[in-house]
Amino acid sequence: MTPTKTNDRILLAVFSLLVLAGPILLAPFGAGYPDLLQKFAIYGIFALGFNILFGLTGYLSFGHAAFLGVGSYAAVWMFKLLSMNVIPAIVFAVIVGGLFSLVIGYVSLRRSGIYFSILTLAFAQMSYNLAYSVLTPITNGETGLQVTLDDPRILDGGAAGQPFSNLFGLNMIETVDASVLGMPVQFNVGFYVCAAILIGCFYISMRLFRSPFGMMLKAVKSNQNRMSYTGLNTRPYTLAAFVISGMFAGLAGGLLAAMDPLAGAERMQWTASGEVVLMTILGGAGTLLGPVLGAGLIKYFENIFSAINEGVLMDFWSFLPETLQHALVSVSSLFVGEGWHLTLGLIFMVIVTFLPGGLIEGAQRLGRLVTNRGKGENGAARPAPAPAE
Repeated sequence: MTPTKTNDRILLAVFSLLVLAGPILLAPFGAGYPDLLQKFAIYGIFALGFNILFGLTGYLSFGHAAFLGVGSYAAVWMFKLLSMNVIPAIVFAVIVGGLFSLVIGYVSLRRSGIYFSILTLAFAQMSYNLAYSVLTPITNGETGLQVTLDDPRILDGGAAGQPFSNLFGLNMIETVDASVLGMPVQFNVGFYVCAAILIGCFYISMRLFRSPFGMMLKAVKSNQNRMSYTGLNTRPYTLAAFVISGMFAGLAGGLLAAMDPLAGAERMQWTASGEVVLMTILGGAGTLLGPVLGAGLIKYFENIFSAINEGVLMDFWSFLPETLQHALVSVSSLFVGEGWHLTLGLIFMVIVTFLPGGLIEGAQRLGRLVTNRGKGENGAARPAPAPAE
């Protein structure tokens, strides 16, 4: 077994362990509740797929939210027509996301650079407007598409009662409350479904990165013109990467609908496409773990930092004199609550400026610093070698 394969297996095992232990590890930080854990996993999948396109080929798409939204609509329609079982819905979401990305990619990849980005943005905005107003019979317009009691659901045999998404009868919202080391922890079925799929997507992404196909995509990013001059047609490779990326986005959209059977046009807005770009760059474009870390950080800020108000800050600074306490609350309140975007923007600016490789580059630099310091201390303890005669 080669060292690379061994390292990949270790990385996959560690990643799987950390993901599955998420409810325990994140509970002390206030992020251990099911809805947020599901978002961590789903948007991690979304970012992994985007990284296959952007991280490997360098093609920057501002239209991936369209595939996310299409996947959600496809999943909800499966819930309405076929069954509330999440498996058919997720499979259909992946297929529809792949077909839609094939059409958009076939047109957009005729251009590169900024023109490609503008084309994908245009397609995303057209998709949003179509879903919001023109295709109302399919999308239910601004209200959004949702499951109702009157839906046929052929495979469910007209089951009575409120419909709920499930995995062969196991309710996605079912949660087990437990205590770990005296700390309350929630283990949610929906999260572990998303976590299992995230681990599978991480494995697929890893195999793509290490495959000859992945090497070809990296070559496209390095110098596409040089490859064209050698007579190699790179377009099938970039189109394949675009479709795979779109399928990941469709999968993420299907999972969003599986956790909450509702699909709305807001998921297709350009801001959602910009968000996945931020996730990938923040974590480290072209790396395996980076997009997942970036997705987790942004969703943490969006859900935790945005909930911090002046009351929480007053309690946090309560050990200080009253005058200083109020002054610090006034300053710190600018960066939390409604101002969480400011904090995230400052972090993004610092990382892009000093760590172009994202959080992963920061971790690598820190690791090298610790390693070099250890070597320096060991080297200082050794006597200097005698000069050669």
